[in-house]
Amino acid sequence: MTEIRKEEPRDQDAVRRVNMTAFENGPEAALVDRLRVCCEDYLAFVAVEDGAVVGHILFTPVTVDDGAAVGMGLAPMAVLPSHQHKGIGSQLIRHGLAHLHRSGCPFVIVLGHPGYYPRFGFEPASKYQLSSQWESVPDEAFMIVIYDPAALPTAGSVVRYREEFNDAV
Repeated sequence: MTEIRKEEPRDQDAVRRVNMTAFENGPEAALVDRLRVCCEDYLAFVAVEDGAVVGHILFTPVTVDDGAAVGMGLAPMAVLPSHQHKGIGSQLIRHGLAHLHRSGCPFVIVLGHPGYYPRFGFEPASKYQLSSQWESVPDEAFMIVIYDPAALPTAGSVVRYREEFNDAV
């Protein structure tokens, strides 16, 4: 059985291993390490099976209109390849989104696969006249789930991730 819980300091090495393995030694593990140190509002959960961390999800603040609206960005989410296609990623996403909704987070942004994330309530951010800070991001891959529509600007704007993400994109 998979347990989903908040990341704890003792999980850091295991989380690094999950991200290194899932992303084939990409920049995600280093990004997570930097965000853990630099981001006061870092929120992460781990999936644990038989005492071992097998998945990880991270949420960090994103801003709209240069800080007029603040929500969270989901990135990255990783599951060990040996544990993929078993619903662990879905459990991490659902758990994280439910936690953020309960805590009053007005919206969550994701840059992800358009065939995967809509099942969790994500829809194209362009529907709300929101675009990514990175021009190369395909419209259909930049998505949002909204819990408080009043928190978003009516004229639309650019959504910005933390500066640490600029080196990883």
